[in-house]
Amino acid sequence: MTATASLALRTKLTPTTTALRAATAVLWRPDGLRQRYLRYLAAMHPLVRASVPLLERAAERCAELDDPAGRSLAAYYTRHAEEERDHDTWLLDDLAAAGGGPALVPPPVVVELAGAQYYRIEHEHPVTLLGYIAVLEGNAPGPRLADRLTEATGLPDGAFRTLREHAELDGGHLDDLYRVLDALAPTPARQTAVSVSALHTASLLTRLFLSLAADPGGHP
Repeated sequence: MTATASLALRTKLTPTTTALRAATAVLWRPDGLRQRYLRYLAAMHPLVRASVPLLERAAERCAELDDPAGRSLAAYYTRHAEEERDHDTWLLDDLAAAGGGPALVPPPVVVELAGAQYYRIEHEHPVTLLGYIAVLEGNAPGPRLADRLTEATGLPDGAFRTLREHAELDGGHLDDLYRVLDALAPTPARQTAVSVSALHTASLLTRLFLSLAADPGGHP
């Protein structure tokens, strides 16, 4: 029996799980957590701000291509863009509640995370964005993280909306993505492109978390 595209992607991503979990554990360690959390919010804001424009551009590229699967993929990206709309404002609200503000310049690794997707959408195929989304939503905050951070940092509950909302939403979003990927039945070449995009994203996300964990100032 041939493995589904979603199973193949999850299998490819399995080796990245250990490194990402280790980076996340270091990121949320207790010492210096309050300031590190503000840095996390400031780094995530430009990344989340890029989500809707990326999805909208991917939908446009699907419409431009002579591809039978393009219509269903464009519909998914358009729907998901609406689901993600205004989430960047949640982060601004969280930052304000925590006594912080957005970064004046996005961290270079955040630019690389989003920028790599623009390249792939324009010069490979918009299906590659599925790999990026799978990693980000597959490593969403756990359901108890916001409560643990509230207690550890002493910050008000209003500083944790984004963590709470994404802990609730992203599991369902990931299931939807896998259904879409399987329905597309991508060619081996496109399946490889999705996997490469996902593996690159996992590597960069690990780097971002480790940088936030290690450096009390400056850009990751």
